[in-house]
Amino acid sequence: MDHVRQLIGMEEAKRWKLTGKGVGIAVLDTGVYPHPDFGRRLLVFKDMLNGRRAPYDDNSHGTHVMGVLGGSGESSAGLYGGVAPESNLIGIKVLDSRGNGSVSNLLKGLKWLREYKERYGIRIVNISVGSVPRRETGERSALIQGVEEAWADGLVVVVAAGNEGPSAHSVTTPGISRKVITVGSSDDHHAVEVCGSSMIHYSGRGPTGGCICKPDVVAPGASVVSCNAMSRRDNRLYGVKSGTSMATPVVSGALALLLEKEPDMTPKEVKLRLMERAVDLGLPRNQQGWGMLHVARLLED
Repeated sequence: MDHVRQLIGMEEAKRWKLTGKGVGIAVLDTGVYPHPDFGRRLLVFKDMLNGRRAPYDDNSHGTHVMGVLGGSGESSAGLYGGVAPESNLIGIKVLDSRGNGSVSNLLKGLKWLREYKERYGIRIVNISVGSVPRRETGERSALIQGVEEAWADGLVVVVAAGNEGPSAHSVTTPGISRKVITVGSSDDHHAVEVCGSSMIHYSGRGPTGGCICKPDVVAPGASVVSCNAMSRRDNRLYGVKSGTSMATPVVSGALALLLEKEPDMTPKEVKLRLMERAVDLGLPRNQQGWGMLHVARLLED
């Protein structure tokens, strides 16, 4: 995470001494391994697939995402700490061991979050998953409606633009929603390995079918080191992953810092602040959105 911190202005942002403390971030993904870097901040785990009570992650994608946004870095002496290392974490398993899932389970997860958001102080929802939108439904799909209902309920929904780029109209669902915050990778010009395949220029590009410019913002997503779901086959504490799935929790963690500093902000106000404070990279609008996240600028009064 060292290079990520430098690129997004985390070092400059340290003067506010914000850690995301008390801000609840829910991760809808493959689950979460009870990694030492999460400790007691992993408040609750819900398994929408198998109904298991104890937290687990049979893929490691969700654990990696959670580490990026909220890992303490304790197991690496702070080297691989997340963006908001004292945020409260909520893990929702909606994807199986291969990273696949159904819309119905995603909707179950969103419904649960809306019902329990007050109990666990959930302010942010991170969805680092997506599917290719169907032409006949597009923005009218059930998943789009689900994330927009969560948004209307006061949750800041942050979703990945997907790895289907670089062609136009390649942003995945629910990233095509005009309301939620859609995140692309700022460094997808670097060749990386995603799901066993070498990829370059992969970050989803807009516009959407409804001619909405997407993504909204970009953040680093290449070769990010974060928490690993340890197992007999792989007992490493940390692993490397790439893609818009990794860029998305960078933004979610930054927004936790913002909401710690300004807890009364609405989702709309959060999105406008992102728009105003992003750094223009000089790339096409449907590639970079408003520009790259810069945490110090985001937090400035």
